[in-house]
Amino acid sequence: MRRPDADLADPDVDARVPTRRGEQRPTPWPVLAAVCAGGVVGALARHGLQEAFPHRPGGFPWVTFGINVSGCLLMGALMVLITEVWTGGPLLRPFLGVGVLGGYTTFSTYAVEVQQAIGAGAGHTALLYAAGTPAGALAAAWLGIQVARRAVRSRDPARTWRGARRSPHGFPVTGDRHRGAGR
Repeated sequence: MRRPDADLADPDVDARVPTRRGEQRPTPWPVLAAVCAGGVVGALARHGLQEAFPHRPGGFPWVTFGINVSGCLLMGALMVLITEVWTGGPLLRPFLGVGVLGGYTTFSTYAVEVQQAIGAGAGHTALLYAAGTPAGALAAAWLGIQVARRAVRSRDPARTWRGARRSPHGFPVTGDRHRGAGR
């Protein structure tokens, strides 16, 4: 006999508890389609760059490094724009964030290239690449957030760093027509 909550993806949610039922919803098909379409675009862009600029075995994989760092920079900026500027599009984050940038960045290739560098006897290159990629990716994401926030603030000085609209006295503005503006 099948349990009524057997279809749940998250085993920590007990569907028999009414207050927890809302935590599990089936994934809507439009979101999956947006992620898939974005993933195709991002993966094709990455593949094109890696084919156009191959690296020699044991050499530093600059293209993959650049793809991962630039993808994280764009992800940082995108998250600011989606949460503070373009708050109305429910498929924008799945398409651009998960799909395009998820397909574009390639941390699995990064791991394989570290192993390939070690196998080619380039231990120093492997170590530099293994440490440099996460450091560069985190720094790029932080930079993307900072640049996007600064751009949002310069475009609309009434916004704070969190995106909330403020009165000239510093109080949050309520009753704004734009969804999410009073957060």
